[in-house]
Amino acid sequence: MSLHSFIRTTARHPEFRRGAHEMLHVSFGIAAWGLVTGVAMVKSGLSVPLAVTMSLLVFAGSAQLTAVPLIAAGAPIWVVWATAACVNLRFVIFSAMWRPYFTRFPRWKRGMFGYFSGDLNYVMFMKRFPTPEPVAEHEPYFWGGVAMNWFAWQAASMLGIALAHAIPVEWGLGFAGVLALLGITCSLLQDKATWLAAGTAAAAAVAAYALPLRLNILVAIAAAIAVGLAVEAAEQAQRQARRHEETPR
Repeated sequence: MSLHSFIRTTARHPEFRRGAHEMLHVSFGIAAWGLVTGVAMVKSGLSVPLAVTMSLLVFAGSAQLTAVPLIAAGAPIWVVWATAACVNLRFVIFSAMWRPYFTRFPRWKRGMFGYFSGDLNYVMFMKRFPTPEPVAEHEPYFWGGVAMNWFAWQAASMLGIALAHAIPVEWGLGFAGVLALLGITCSLLQDKATWLAAGTAAAAAVAAYALPLRLNILVAIAAAIAVGLAVEAAEQAQRQARRHEETPR
């Protein structure tokens, strides 16, 4: 099947329209976040071509917002890479959760899924398909959400890059970006482990705020991962103990 035929067939699928429609409700927050990121990249000293390239290739708002101030401050490249990688560690979890759904596809297509995936794509997809049973609806629904998410982000990001010097700081767009991130974070808090991990990350980030080069972000991420894994391990041990007690002897 040619690319044109694939796009046409996928776009006509009912699940594609459903995915796009469900993502439409959160696209305004995504656009606000993209606008803030576009403005931040240029105001931090990146040239317009470099900011456009970063937006298209990286396509990871939290990592971009984290890396840009470090680049502007002249931080060592290993700090920039390590911080961006830690911020995006959640996508390792997303990929592991998506694996049962997409493992049947060829590697090049799974690579495309990885590039276009986002936080809210994951949240919406898992709400739509809670059971990892291979069905034909998975792919068109994913691409429907991606179409809305990617274009909302890139259009707003390009607008922010183009108008960066015309948008006054007094508009407080940075706070709008914080609100967008907060909304995405809250949508991912689904159980005790994630709530405790989020609380730990917030406390650690504040406690380590005095560290240079925003290293408090790395401290917060490491603490949150440790707490989250510990809570999940404890809950799993409790479940195994209960099953052992319920097993007839």
